[in-house]
Amino acid sequence: MPQSLARRRVVRPPRSAAPAEGVTRCAVSLPLQRAQLPPVPSTLLIPLAARAHGGRYFPWLDCHDAVAPALLARLDADVNGTLDDLHTVLHVLWRTRAIQEAGRAFFATHPQALGVNLGCGLTHYFQWLDGGANQWLDADLPEVMALRRPLLPPPCPRVRHADLDLSQPGWWHRLGLPTQGSATPVLLVCEGVLMYLPPAQVHAVLAEFAQHAPPGSRMVLDVMTRRAVGCAARHASVRATGAEFRWGVGRMAELEAVHPRLQLLREQSVAEGYGWLGIAMDLLWRPWLGVPLYGLATLGIRE
Repeated sequence: MPQSLARRRVVRPPRSAAPAEGVTRCAVSLPLQRAQLPPVPSTLLIPLAARAHGGRYFPWLDCHDAVAPALLARLDADVNGTLDDLHTVLHVLWRTRAIQEAGRAFFATHPQALGVNLGCGLTHYFQWLDGGANQWLDADLPEVMALRRPLLPPPCPRVRHADLDLSQPGWWHRLGLPTQGSATPVLLVCEGVLMYLPPAQVHAVLAEFAQHAPPGSRMVLDVMTRRAVGCAARHASVRATGAEFRWGVGRMAELEAVHPRLQLLREQSVAEGYGWLGIAMDLLWRPWLGVPLYGLATLGIRE
């Protein structure tokens, strides 16, 4: 069961300390301080820090990320502020496990299908979801991919990178994703992205998925209550980036209403990560919030 989320601090090694095994600091061609990421892309450090060090606080949710600790060492980023925000660390670890489970279930049924991480940041899901025959695409804004490419080159020919701007229509075809006539479905992961977009752009993203995805495709996305919109300044980790929450939902059914082909297959609440007390609080808040305070939705294609 979850322990008390008391304030704790992780002390980073001094700059003169030897780098982690397999890490060469001089190999970084685009250090974080030179990337000059805008507010929203700069939130990529939040999940990276949580996956790298969160297991020491929440071992039952440890995702055993083999890549994140070395990435933080190479970036030389100060993530103590994020690691002090233990609620967010728990949320990231819970979300990661849920996406892992969804991905494994999908590729067990479709072993040669394509998985796509829309707004990948520095996340490396393929380390957990490589089934030996499936394909993977990591995509994000050009400035993020410029940071990612030297740090996380594709590990094998079944993985590729692409620049992506979800605010621009037509991204499905620009990424070369399978269309409705394809016999093989596609899995989309979109975490920590849509809540920073205006509602009209979020609806356009969901509609583009619905219009083009082959039957059997899935989209896993994180959602928050509409009451959180405009409240990023109250979020201990996000407020430091200058990003703002711009989209939330009042009812999960709103996701299906975007397009006739969309079907809500599953909804999950982060309350699961807090055990029975969190679930009880979620039930108490649900009549007021309408949805989980924060959670995941899995959308499918209705034929």
